Amino acid sequence: MLHLPVVRRIGRQLASFKKAEQGNIAVIFAIALVPVLTFVGAAIDYSRATRARSSMQAALDSTALMLSRDLTAGTISQSQISQKAADYFKGLFAGSEAADTAAKTRVQLTATYTAATTSAAAKILLEGSSYIDSMFMQIAGYPTLGFNTTSTATWGNVKMRVALALDNTGSMSDNNKMTALKNAVAGTGGLIDQLRALSKTNGDVYISVIPFAKDVNVGTSNYGQSWIDWTDWLNPPTAQPANVPGGYQASLPINWHAVGPGAKCPFTNSLGNTNGRANGAFTCKTAPTSSALGTSTIQSTTITVNGASIQNPICPTFDGNSQTIYNGCWSSEPTGLQETFCSGSSNCSCPKNSSGNDVSGCTCTGSGTSKYCTGWTYVHNWTQPGPNDTTDNLDQPRVSAAVGFRDATHTPNKEHIWTPNATSVANDWRQASSNPISTWTGCVADRTQPNDTTGVSPTSSDATTLFPANEYYENSISYCSSSASTKLGRVIPLTYDWSALKTAVNAMEPTGGTNQAVGLAWAWQSLRQGNPLNAPAESTSSGSTYNRVIILLSDGLNTEDRWPAYGNGRNQTTTYGNSTFPGSIDARQQLLCDNLKNAKDSNGAAMYTIYTIQVNTGGDPTSAILKYCASSPDKFYEIKSSTEIATIFNTIGTALSKLRLAR
Repeated sequence: MLHLPVVRRIGRQLASFKKAEQGNIAVIFAIALVPVLTFVGAAIDYSRATRARSSMQAALDSTALMLSRDLTAGTISQSQISQKAADYFKGLFAGSEAADTAAKTRVQLTATYTAATTSAAAKILLEGSSYIDSMFMQIAGYPTLGFNTTSTATWGNVKMRVALALDNTGSMSDNNKMTALKNAVAGTGGLIDQLRALSKTNGDVYISVIPFAKDVNVGTSNYGQSWIDWTDWLNPPTAQPANVPGGYQASLPINWHAVGPGAKCPFTNSLGNTNGRANGAFTCKTAPTSSALGTSTIQSTTITVNGASIQNPICPTFDGNSQTIYNGCWSSEPTGLQETFCSGSSNCSCPKNSSGNDVSGCTCTGSGTSKYCTGWTYVHNWTQPGPNDTTDNLDQPRVSAAVGFRDATHTPNKEHIWTPNATSVANDWRQASSNPISTWTGCVADRTQPNDTTGVSPTSSDATTLFPANEYYENSISYCSSSASTKLGRVIPLTYDWSALKTAVNAMEPTGGTNQAVGLAWAWQSLRQGNPLNAPAESTSSGSTYNRVIILLSDGLNTEDRWPAYGNGRNQTTTYGNSTFPGSIDARQQLLCDNLKNAKDSNGAAMYTIYTIQVNTGGDPTSAILKYCASSPDKFYEIKSSTEIATIFNTIGTALSKLRLAR
């Protein structure tokens, strides 16, 4: 007997009608009872049939997927499809309300296979039908309720392109994380092997590898490419636009033209500009090389570097704010003149020598706006090619950065003078470059805003679309250099050279600070045709389908990027962010992820599927930005142990297998 709530309620109503004395009420109720019970019962029976149909649908979907896998792997032939379909379906559908263990004829199953052609993918169509015994509808003459459903699996023209953006920062050395990552991706049975198994022919599956820290390494062989922006790499530290937010860019001191041999280094390792002395996160060294010795005073010497003679060089050390090395020095070329070099400011002063006294031959007179200083003067040029160089460095970009001051009147006796209305003197180096672009070690930083957050292709007419060369230097290591003790691995564009992919992953080493956005941006570039990574062309033939996937793994929170004001390598600021992501690096990454998610294919569907993984072994808070960037909540994983990395990559690999085999 069924003890359903609706039946009990009807029973109570019947009991009340037994006592009714209102004439025809009982008769009317008796007449209405049959249709009422029929409608109520129909709803119950329909619900049962719907559940049974859902069970059949799930069983058919799984059966179709397994058949497509078996046919792709060659474990069954076309003649075995019907029997294998019945076997799989039986195991999956058994236990369903519609499954009849006594009479299998209740379920009807047909499998139709269509072989792949040049214009269409291979396809399996499964059609199933069955019925349930009704409980209430029998009253209305329907002893059974039938249902049917179908499932289609296509494969063969479904292509897979997977970009791996992998954290190569210093903290990956902790808790065996880097080793675990290598094993999960490049080890036997790892993700590369999983994806390789899906490739029936070359080109079915491509993988790119994007190791990232603060920068990515695109390789020194690209120094001649038109998509490189050399502005930051060539310019002196006083012409670094990315250092401007927060006052991180140094400036030339107002007594600059009197700075020469014997004068103290005019730069100190701090921020700000105090009493006319320009500061930055660098000091001075004796030559434009990372191995040059530091010096507290400007040396009276001429050095030869790359065939260039540099008089009394002023060479900046690495910049501790932007984590970069500058690729040049200022020369100090004596004019042979004692002249006024600063006028009209109380901050005018003589440069100091190592004893703290004014340099020889320098005097200052007056006070306030009437103050002026006179002494031996020097012309300073930055040792990268200037606009007037027509002999040397013909294959290099020109540097027009300011290297001095002159009075706005441009009168002959005021060519080397700072005044309140002084104008800039542009670089005029006319010798060989002390650091030609061919010495670049391959690092690139975030693109100029707003294109740090877009996938737009580079074009020479818009510098913001180009990729800024950077001489990344942190923890006393030039991470992109081939001679570095610890190296940031090179970007590997899409390829099906499985051995090369494994070699690249196994060569990864922990390096500097965390900038997920630059890794994600290059993962995007690796999936796009054209410069800089030239992804293979996608087939336009009918039936070809592409799954474009990005997997972003990081073990920490963002701490630095191209903009020093946004992070110092230990944490990111909250000054330049937004209400959702107050950290400015995360705020930029949010825009990048929005643009990725909003990208659509020709059918209007999401072009990219994004998986994000946070390896959180250090007790950090859950990364809101990694969670945000995942295509859906189920595609974000937070793991607490390095041993879980392999499990997560296996889970993602299995999900990608389903995307590859059936759609």
